[in-house]
Amino acid sequence: MSTKPTLRRCVACRELLDRQQLWRVIRLAEGGMALDQGMGRSAYLCTTQSCFEEAKRRKRLQKALRCQVADSIYTALEQRLHVTSSAGAEAR
Repeated sequence: MSTKPTLRRCVACRELLDRQQLWRVIRLAEGGMALDQGMGRSAYLCTTQSCFEEAKRRKRLQKALRCQVADSIYTALEQRLHVTSSAGAEAR
Protein backbone atom coordinates (compact mmCIF):
# COMPACT_ATOMS: atom_id res chain seq x y z
CA MET A 1 0.00 0.00 0.00
CA SER A 2 1.61 3.22 -1.15
CA THR A 3 0.90 6.52 0.53
CA LYS A 4 -0.04 9.57 -1.52
CA PRO A 5 2.63 12.27 -1.56
CA THR A 6 1.82 15.42 0.39
CA LEU A 7 1.75 18.21 -2.17
CA ARG A 8 2.72 21.79 -1.46
CA ARG A 9 2.92 24.83 -3.75
CA CYS A 10 6.14 26.78 -4.33
CA VAL A 11 5.58 30.46 -3.45
CA ALA A 12 7.65 31.56 -6.47
CA CYS A 13 6.68 29.38 -9.46
CA ARG A 14 3.33 28.21 -7.99
CA GLU A 15 4.07 24.61 -9.03
CA LEU A 16 2.61 21.78 -6.93
CA LEU A 17 5.32 19.37 -5.80
CA ASP A 18 5.87 16.71 -3.16
CA ARG A 19 6.86 18.59 -0.02
CA GLN A 20 10.03 16.43 0.22
CA GLN A 21 11.34 18.28 -2.86
CA LEU A 22 10.81 21.75 -1.38
CA TRP A 23 12.43 23.90 1.28
CA ARG A 24 10.11 24.83 4.15
CA VAL A 25 10.37 28.27 5.78
CA ILE A 26 8.41 28.58 9.04
CA ARG A 27 7.23 31.55 11.05
CA LEU A 28 7.37 29.92 14.47
CA ALA A 29 4.34 30.15 16.76
CA GLU A 30 6.53 31.41 19.62
CA GLY A 31 8.15 34.03 17.38
CA GLY A 32 11.16 33.91 15.12
CA MET A 33 11.78 31.87 12.00
CA ALA A 34 13.20 28.46 11.14
CA LEU A 35 13.93 26.19 8.20
CA ASP A 36 12.42 22.69 7.84
CA GLN A 37 11.52 22.01 11.51
CA GLY A 38 8.97 23.64 13.77
CA MET A 39 5.33 24.48 14.30
CA GLY A 40 3.83 27.57 12.75
CA ARG A 41 2.85 29.17 9.47
CA SER A 42 4.84 27.68 6.58
CA ALA A 43 5.83 28.65 3.07
CA TYR A 44 7.48 26.31 0.59
CA LEU A 45 10.12 27.12 -2.01
CA CYS A 46 11.62 25.12 -4.89
CA THR A 47 15.30 24.31 -4.65
CA THR A 48 16.15 26.22 -7.85
CA GLN A 49 18.09 29.46 -8.30
CA SER A 50 15.29 31.03 -10.34
CA CYS A 51 12.62 30.36 -7.67
CA PHE A 52 14.91 31.65 -4.91
CA GLU A 53 15.59 34.88 -6.82
CA GLU A 54 11.91 35.33 -7.72
CA ALA A 55 10.81 34.81 -4.10
CA LYS A 56 13.41 37.27 -2.82
CA ARG A 57 12.79 39.90 -5.51
CA ARG A 58 9.00 39.86 -5.21
CA LYS A 59 8.93 39.30 -1.42
CA ARG A 60 6.95 36.08 -1.85
CA LEU A 61 8.06 34.61 1.50
CA GLN A 62 7.06 37.78 3.37
CA LYS A 63 3.61 37.70 1.78
CA ALA A 64 3.06 33.99 2.44
CA LEU A 65 4.30 34.15 6.05
CA ARG A 66 2.73 37.57 6.73
CA CYS A 67 5.89 38.90 8.40
CA GLN A 68 9.37 40.19 7.59
CA VAL A 69 11.86 37.49 6.60
CA ALA A 70 15.27 37.88 8.21
CA ASP A 71 18.34 38.20 6.00
CA SER A 72 19.79 35.18 7.83
CA ILE A 73 17.00 33.01 6.34
CA TYR A 74 17.84 34.19 2.82
CA THR A 75 21.54 33.60 3.50
CA ALA A 76 20.87 30.04 4.72
CA LEU A 77 18.72 29.31 1.65
CA GLU A 78 21.39 30.74 -0.65
CA GLN A 79 24.03 28.51 0.97
CA ARG A 80 21.76 25.49 0.44
CA LEU A 81 21.36 26.54 -3.17
CA HIS A 82 25.14 26.50 -3.72
CA VAL A 83 25.46 23.11 -2.00
CA THR A 84 22.66 21.66 -4.15
CA SER A 85 24.02 23.10 -7.41
CA SER A 86 27.58 21.93 -6.74
CA ALA A 87 26.31 18.44 -5.84
CA GLY A 88 24.34 18.39 -9.08
CA ALA A 89 27.38 19.44 -11.08
CA GLU A 90 29.46 16.65 -9.54
CA ALA A 91 26.84 14.07 -10.45
CA ARG A 92 27.13 14.90 -14.18
